[in-house]
Amino acid sequence: MEKIPLTDRKYIPTFIFVTSLFMLWGIAISMGDVLNRHFQKVLNVSLAQSGLVQFSIFGAYAVMGIPAGLFMKKYGYKNGVLLGLCLYAIGAFLFIPAAGAESFGFFRIALFILACGLATLEAVAHPFAAALGDERRSEQRLNFSQTFNAVGTIIGPVLGGYFILRAVLTGDTQADLFSVKMLYAAIGATVFIIAVAFLFTRVPPLQEARNNPSSQRSYGELFKYKHFRWTVVAQFFNVAAQGGTWAFFINYAVKYMPGMSDSHASYYFGLSMFMMLMGRIVGTYLMNFIAPNKLLALFCLGSITMCIIISQHLGWLSFACLIGLQFTFSIMFPTIFGLGLRNISDLREKASSFIVMAVAGGAVFPPIMGYVADKYSVATAYLLPIICYLMIFLFAVKFYKPSEETATTQS
Repeated sequence: MEKIPLTDRKYIPTFIFVTSLFMLWGIAISMGDVLNRHFQKVLNVSLAQSGLVQFSIFGAYAVMGIPAGLFMKKYGYKNGVLLGLCLYAIGAFLFIPAAGAESFGFFRIALFILACGLATLEAVAHPFAAALGDERRSEQRLNFSQTFNAVGTIIGPVLGGYFILRAVLTGDTQADLFSVKMLYAAIGATVFIIAVAFLFTRVPPLQEARNNPSSQRSYGELFKYKHFRWTVVAQFFNVAAQGGTWAFFINYAVKYMPGMSDSHASYYFGLSMFMMLMGRIVGTYLMNFIAPNKLLALFCLGSITMCIIISQHLGWLSFACLIGLQFTFSIMFPTIFGLGLRNISDLREKASSFIVMAVAGGAVFPPIMGYVADKYSVATAYLLPIICYLMIFLFAVKFYKPSEETATTQS
């Protein structure tokens, strides 16, 4: 059997840098879930209102997906990365006046701008990583890169727990928001320095789509690909489940685990992200023996089982399942992304824009889960992601495969 390398030797430096970008947005997205809990206590917002934190973050993906793709197409991958990093830094710096105004709405604007940067980085990095080698291993490359995204999601809640939730609330809103302001100022400065350093870094662009005349085909051409249409649907539901699960993790821990503080819950949240890291490492390895779509289906079944147990709030058993849920949905995002990019190499950049827009699913579910949590219970709210996993399972077993007609078109 032919042994196909994960990436070609000439692409290794580029692949390393692109993979590092995945960690940057992992930190920012998981920090949003710490902010969710902090705003509930400091700004006195309800669970449903706090879900608007995720709405601001993931809603930016719906707005920025296509513009980021068009910018990348016209100005190249390097400039796309620079735009994403600059928006990321600007959004982080806006936390300083938002804290001064003590305004939940202002914080959401800052998060939205920051997330526009994340959406731009994702639109660039996913097709870049997928194309850096043989297409038959694109799902593995994305899972490998997403492993470092999982590292970022471990760092995010640990930083948030230590610098934000660990602080004793004083009742003085300015004092209670000071740690938020300082942490995001530091993040903004770090990201800005990375952007300046990258400005002087030579990164080879992907030539295959840019030099191919057929790459001028319109966005409408994508929707002739049935598997791509289903990829967008599956990714929407995947991030919906992910966003809702993360948004109320700390609430669940504090409510159902006696004596659990916010800061300790955030550390368990970091542990759950370690489980996601392990899931992506294990998943990447298992794809050497199990077809990506079949592994995706198995992980969906595991996630459904976890959600059922979580909803019963059975003490440590349910809480362990909440932590373990990150393992079972670990491979979903990159695997769905990779399957969606199959057989559409000349439209890969455009496809990436739409799949990034599907991340808007994370804007929809947290407010809905928050409403159910307010009306019934946080545990009951964790039944809702089962709907999402059923849709992904359907994609994995039936609609993931490019049709013969579209495959012929590419040949």
